[in-house]
Amino acid sequence: MFWERSKISYKSIEEVNLIRESADILGRVHGLLSKEIKEGLTTIKLDSLAYDFIMDNKSKPSFLKYRDFPNTLCVSVNNTVVHGLPSNYVLQDGDIVSIDCGVLKNGFHADSAYTYRVGNITEDAKRLLKTTYDSLYKGISVSKSGQRVGDIGFTVQSYCENLGYSVVRELVGHGVGASLHEEPEVPNFGQRGKGHKLIKGMVLAIEPMINLGRKEVYQESDGWTVNTVDGKLSAHFEHTVLITDKNPEILTTFEYISEHQKV
Repeated sequence: MFWERSKISYKSIEEVNLIRESADILGRVHGLLSKEIKEGLTTIKLDSLAYDFIMDNKSKPSFLKYRDFPNTLCVSVNNTVVHGLPSNYVLQDGDIVSIDCGVLKNGFHADSAYTYRVGNITEDAKRLLKTTYDSLYKGISVSKSGQRVGDIGFTVQSYCENLGYSVVRELVGHGVGASLHEEPEVPNFGQRGKGHKLIKGMVLAIEPMINLGRKEVYQESDGWTVNTVDGKLSAHFEHTVLITDKNPEILTTFEYISEHQKV
């Protein structure tokens, strides 16, 4: 799987500011892609656009060559949960497409994901996207110093399951900084008061992955692509978040995303 952890690290103000630089470029990548996504476009074209933009901004794609991953983006369409490989697949009216991207600049990573609409999507798809998006911000809202990782997972899980959706168990959020994946793991399910204590200076990638149908997933033979077992839709939203003495601070941004793509 897409995972290689290092220990928990607590960031200085200077290091957080470096993450902010990566995060701003990443936000602009999402903004660029949000305006390009349309019926008839291949997912490999999206990957090319992202690569060029990141390199033009004197940065590096975090995912490219990470554990031999071959692309800049993870592009996951419809029933693909995460780690979809960009290809010659042509986007169709009614598709939903999750784009996960990381940017490395000045030695620090930022990581975020957003699920986009292609043309006219179903009401079921709209509700799934809205629920997953809202669950991200609900999880972030309890990400405060002194709380526990389990509080995040409990909040995401209870919100989504109460609305009839399921939470993927095999894939989780994580710490992020000088390494793309750091401790602690941040599941989207759990119990209040359990898990690692949240401490000022931690930076977490919080990323609900929520399914319309069953929670179970499987990995394709390419070693990357993860799909829902029942073929039903999955959505994915992610922010890089700083734990502070007060309220959590979202370092990545969706502000550049085109208005017609807002959830």
